[in-house]
Amino acid sequence: QVQLVESGGGLVQAGDSLRLSCAASGRTFSRCAMGWFRQAPGKEREFVARISWSGGNTYYADSVKGRFTISGDNAKNTVYLQMNSLKPEDTAVYYCAADRVTVGLRVGVQSYDYWGQGTQVTVSS
Repeated sequence: QVQLVESGGGLVQAGDSLRLSCAASGRTFSRCAMGWFRQAPGKEREFVARISWSGGNTYYADSVKGRFTISGDNAKNTVYLQMNSLKPEDTAVYYCAADRVTVGLRVGVQSYDYWGQGTQVTVSS
């Protein structure tokens, strides 16, 4: 079992930055790939970014490529999402997720086994 707790959300203005954190616990965490998803009101949950602990491979949705960076700290069991140049359309609840399959680009919600409760990010124009 893996437990995930997100933090770092808030209200910012367009062009600002935020860093989200996802603290993970559980004995299987080190064998999972980690992802960030987001869900805006009235929309489906969508893939944002993914990192594989083995090799450190990262993947991004086109909408955030060049602005967001996913990273991880194994010693702290924490995954981060650095979000720069935020736009109003980035407003959503952001979720951290863990995938027991660690290879490949997996962007579907159904591919991930564990989820956090989410943290709200609101970007005003």
